[in-house]
Amino acid sequence: MIKNYLKIAWRNLWKHKGYSLLNILGLATGITACIIIMLFVFYEKSFDGIHSKNIYRLDEVQKFEGMVAPQKVALSMYPMGPTLKKDYPEILNFARISTLGKVKVWYNDKRLILNSGYYVDSTFLQMFDFQLLKGDKNLVLQKPNSVVLTEENAVKIFGNEDAIGKDITVYGGDTITFVVTGILANVPKTSHLQFDGLFSLSTFAKPDLMNNWGGNWMVTYLELSKNADVASLEKRFPDFLKRNMKEGGWKFYELFLQPLNEVHSNSTSITHDYQNYQKFDKNYTYVFSIIALIVLLIACINFMNLSTARSAGRAKEIGIRKASGSGRFQLGMQFLGESVMLSFFALLIALPFVFLLLPYVNELSQRKLEFSIFTQPALLLSLVCGAIVVGLISGLYPAAYLSSFNAATVLKGTIQTAGKKMSFRNILVVGQFAGAIFLMIATVLTVRQLNFMQKANIGFDRDQVITIPLGMEGNKNYQALKDALLSKSNIVGVTASRQKLGNNMHQTGVKFHGEGPVREMASSQVVVDRDYLTLYKIPLVAGRNFSKEGDSDNGKAYIVNETLAKELLKETPGKSLDFLIGKNFGFGGMDSAGVLIGVAKDFNFNSLHHKIETLCIFNNKDWGFGEMSIKVNSSKVKEAIADIQSTWKEIAPNDDFEYEFLDEHFEELYRADNTVSEIVGILAGLAIFISCLGLFGLASFSVEQRVKEIGVRKVLGASVSQIVNLLSMDFVKLVLVAFIIAVPLAWFAMNKWLEDYAYRIDIPVWVFGMTGVLAVAIALITVSFQSIKAALKNPVKSLRSE
Repeated sequence: MIKNYLKIAWRNLWKHKGYSLLNILGLATGITACIIIMLFVFYEKSFDGIHSKNIYRLDEVQKFEGMVAPQKVALSMYPMGPTLKKDYPEILNFARISTLGKVKVWYNDKRLILNSGYYVDSTFLQMFDFQLLKGDKNLVLQKPNSVVLTEENAVKIFGNEDAIGKDITVYGGDTITFVVTGILANVPKTSHLQFDGLFSLSTFAKPDLMNNWGGNWMVTYLELSKNADVASLEKRFPDFLKRNMKEGGWKFYELFLQPLNEVHSNSTSITHDYQNYQKFDKNYTYVFSIIALIVLLIACINFMNLSTARSAGRAKEIGIRKASGSGRFQLGMQFLGESVMLSFFALLIALPFVFLLLPYVNELSQRKLEFSIFTQPALLLSLVCGAIVVGLISGLYPAAYLSSFNAATVLKGTIQTAGKKMSFRNILVVGQFAGAIFLMIATVLTVRQLNFMQKANIGFDRDQVITIPLGMEGNKNYQALKDALLSKSNIVGVTASRQKLGNNMHQTGVKFHGEGPVREMASSQVVVDRDYLTLYKIPLVAGRNFSKEGDSDNGKAYIVNETLAKELLKETPGKSLDFLIGKNFGFGGMDSAGVLIGVAKDFNFNSLHHKIETLCIFNNKDWGFGEMSIKVNSSKVKEAIADIQSTWKEIAPNDDFEYEFLDEHFEELYRADNTVSEIVGILAGLAIFISCLGLFGLASFSVEQRVKEIGVRKVLGASVSQIVNLLSMDFVKLVLVAFIIAVPLAWFAMNKWLEDYAYRIDIPVWVFGMTGVLAVAIALITVSFQSIKAALKNPVKSLRSE
C-alpha cells in the first residue's frame, strides 16, 4: 500500500510539473534560509562551550559625578580577585587578565609579532579548558617570566625545534626575556578570549598592587561552586566594596557577575570590553531565527494554498477512491506522504544552495560557519527530521481538506472550491504577504539607521585620515617623523594621540576649582599632540587651542568638551563657557597646576551607540602616544602611503609599519549592525520571492477556473485592460489588507529596536507608503503575466463546448 501511495504521489508530481516546481522551489528557498540561519545561531551559541567549570566574569557599574549616565564596564581592580576568593567560600578560584595587545618577539635572529598577548594569573589554565599540548597546567604560568605559546606561533618561531625551555625576548616599553614553559592548541574561533601567547602575571606583580583599589585595568574571572547562589553573592558585594575601599570610594561602584556563556552574546551594553572577540547581541540571533521561521512558514503557506487551489483537479480521483472503500484517514496519509516527498525534494535542492551561499555568508558575517552533514550525524538527523516536519506542516491542511470531499458530490461534478475554503486561502495569502511587508519595512529602516550612523556629522573630519600604531622607537622619534612627513607634498597634516577615535577613551578622576569649593568628578581623557584639534577640524566654542610655540602648555593646559563644560558650570548657573577659561583644572590623583584653556564643540569620540560623555583633552609629550594620525591628499593616496612607508623605514625601522584608514575603523565598529542589516534584507527578499511564487501559482489556477467567464466577457466587448484589472484586483485587495496588518506591527517592532541606539533616525511615514506601493507593484507584476495571457486568449477556444 505504501509503495502504491509513493507511485501515485510521484505520478501526480510529474503530471503537474509547473505546480510541483513552484512548490519545491518555494520550500527549497525557505529551507535554505532556515539552514543558514540555524548554522549562524548554533555558531553563536557555541561560544565558550569548551569550558566545563562554573565561571563568571566580574563586571562593574561606574557612577561617578559628571558622567552622563552610569556605565557598565568589563574591568575590575587588581585586588578584587584574590580578596573575593578569601572572603567568600563559594568562590573557588579566580583568574585575571591584562592585555598586552600586539607583542614583538625575538628568538635569535627571527622576529615575530603575536597579534594578541595576555598577562594572566597562574590559575588561568586551571580554570579555563584551553587544551595544553605540552606542559603542566598547574605549573606553566607559576613562575615569573614564563610564557605559553599557541602551537601555530610556536612553529612560526621555533620551526621543528622543541620550544619548551627556550628563551624569547619581548620588546615593548621594556625588553624582557621569557622562558617557554608550555604549548597550547590553537584557540578555537568560538572563544571570546583570543590570544597567541599567555605571559605570567607574576612577572610584574608587586605586593603594593594589592592596595590599588580604584584602578580599573584588569579583567577578572571567578570560578564558583556548582551550587553557588549568584544573586545572594551579588547582594553582598556592596559590603565588600565598603570594607575595602576607603574614603567613600565604594559609593561610585557596583559589582555584578556575568556567566561565561553570556559574555560573548550579552555584552552590548558593557563598555571597555576589549577582550571580547566578535561580540554580538544575542537578541539578533533570536530575531534571525524568528525571521527565518517566518520565511519557511511563508513557503509552507504556499504549499497549502497551491494544494487546495488544485482541489477541483483531484476531486474525481478522491471520489473514486472513496467509492472503492478508502477511508478519510487513508486518503489523508496519502496526501501527507505526497507533501513529505515534496519536502525531501526541496531539501535535496536546498543543500547545494547552502554550500554555494555559505562562503558569501561567512564573508558577510566574518565567521567560519561549516556545513558538514556527512561528518555531523546530528546535523544530518536534524535536517531529515526538519524535512519531515515541514512536509507534515505543509500538507496537514490540504490533506484534511481534500480527504473531506463527499464521494457522491464530487462524482456528480458539483464540488465547490469557493466559500469558506476560499476565505481561509485568502487569510493565508494575507498572512504571508503581511510577513513579507513587515520584513521589507524592517530592511528599509535598518539600512537607514546604518547609513545614518556611518554618514552622520560626528563633529570631526575623518576623511582620508590614516592611523599608524606608534611603538617605542616611533614615540622616541615622533617629532622627527612628524617634521619629515609634513615636508612631503602628499601629506596634509600629522598629529598623534594615546587612543584612537571610535574607541572608549580611558577615564580618570578630575578636579576643578571655580568660584566655590574644589569639585571632583570623573571624565574620559585623551593625551594628544598639539595639532590634534586642527587636523580633525574640531572647532572651539570658547578659549584657545594648544600653543604651537614652546612647551608652555605641556602637561599644564586642558581643553574640555561641551558636555564636561556644562557639568563644570552646574554650580554657577548663568555663567557662559568663557567663565571656565583660566580656571584651575587637573587630574584628581595628581597635584596639577593645570588650567582650562578652551572648550571644544562636542564630537562623537565613540560610536553612535553611545551618548557623548564628558572628555578632557591635554597635551603632554612626556607621556608618549599610542598612534599617529596622518591626513593625506585625497587625489594622491597611493603616493602618500608610499611616502609614509619610506619615511617610517628611515626614522623608525624597528617599529612595524601598519596602517588603517580611520573610515575603515569606524566601519568595523558598525560591522555587527551591517551584518544584521544585510541578513534581514536577504531574508526579506526571500520572503517576497516565495510569496510571489505562491501568488503566481494562485493566479494561474484562478485563470484556469475562470477561462469561460473571460471568454464570455471578451465576446460581450470587454477590453484586455478591463479583464487584466478584473483578474488582478482580487489579489491586490489581499495585499492591501496584508499591508494594513503589517504596518502597526513593523512600527512597534522597529521603535523598540531603535531604542538601543543613543542616536537614531525618526521613522518617516513615507517608508510605509513606499513599501505599500512596492508590495502592490510586485503583486501586480506577478499576477499580470497570467492575467494578460488569459485576456489575450481567443474566446472561441475558451467557449468551445467540451
